[in-house]
Amino acid sequence: MSLFDPADGAFLADPYPAFALLRALAPVHDHPLLGTPVAVSHAACSALLRGRDLGRIWADAEPAAEFGAFNLLHRNSLLEREGEPHHRLRGLVAGAFNRGHTARLEPWVRGLAGRLVDDLAAGVAADGRADLIAGLAATLPVEVIAELLGVAGPEREALRGWSNTIVAMYEPGVDDGRRAAAERASAEFVDALRGLAEHRRRHPGEDLVSDLVAAGVDSDELVGTAALLLMAGHEATVNVIGNGVLALLRHPVQWSVLATAPLAPAVEELIRYDPPLQLFERTAVVDTVVAGHPVPAGTRIAALLGAAARDPQVFERPDELDVTRIHNPHLGFGLGVHYCLGAPLARLEVAAALDALRTRMRGLTLAAEPQRRPSFVMRGLRTLPVTT
Repeated sequence: MSLFDPADGAFLADPYPAFALLRALAPVHDHPLLGTPVAVSHAACSALLRGRDLGRIWADAEPAAEFGAFNLLHRNSLLEREGEPHHRLRGLVAGAFNRGHTARLEPWVRGLAGRLVDDLAAGVAADGRADLIAGLAATLPVEVIAELLGVAGPEREALRGWSNTIVAMYEPGVDDGRRAAAERASAEFVDALRGLAEHRRRHPGEDLVSDLVAAGVDSDELVGTAALLLMAGHEATVNVIGNGVLALLRHPVQWSVLATAPLAPAVEELIRYDPPLQLFERTAVVDTVVAGHPVPAGTRIAALLGAAARDPQVFERPDELDVTRIHNPHLGFGLGVHYCLGAPLARLEVAAALDALRTRMRGLTLAAEPQRRPSFVMRGLRTLPVTT
């Protein structure tokens, strides 16, 4: 069979049949359109994520002189480091993050989710329908990241736009206009976070930036860490909520089950069923082999997380949504040294959104077909019209 085209609309609407065909043929395939081999089985993706012969090796966007801010954010990101530099920075960030921030934010997050769902319900009452992406999925995570970092004022309103614009660079075939926009957004983000860090050096608060400053994280590493939290935390959570609620509304029996089911298994199942991040790349630091596929040193290889999430060798009835699923070793938060530090906070956000929806909008249904974002790597919706 021919490999999928990441720009094809039919594939973007439902990539999982193509992934199933690829898994049946081999665990790893060369993909000329992506310019990299792709792992499609759960075992191959797990080996790729854990492999000590593979790493995240950052290569500056070129021409480097035109992407100073974008490259600074990524060169100093925890995600793009390996070995001792990664270990040192991860220790500092984990120490700051583990100072009770998720527990501190939990009542606030649950209260915010409730207020947003109340507003969504009011919109439905007034107009007959409302957009769950704009009203809940896109609003909740950016507000949580802003509260976590201690961002206030005009920068708080700008965070969502910066994130959306920067992550467009992660898609295949990005045009010059979007590349230039990503650099402008990166520069604005760098300026805002440097100003915030300087303010927190003089006036510490209870936010994560204050803890990062106190831990000795330098200025460039601090903005790189904040950018990672924004883009990974915001983009992924928006898409988990949007993709997840759409899946529930297309499976009304599961939506009914969720009314009384424990939330923790449901959160994991929504992350597995339609993952917000479909592809994660690593690079071979020495000649190596992944699931029998040779990967020469310097070669990038991608884990197709969406394909791993439907692997029948790991998941029973993988194409079925089951909010009570117990055995669920999905790869949505990664594996190994790059496992997501923000996973507890992301789980809290999704659980809070689901809890507010199931208690305040029990009769939720689709009002019209949603619009999907035309992106493959970050899989999500542009709109999700709902009614009751």
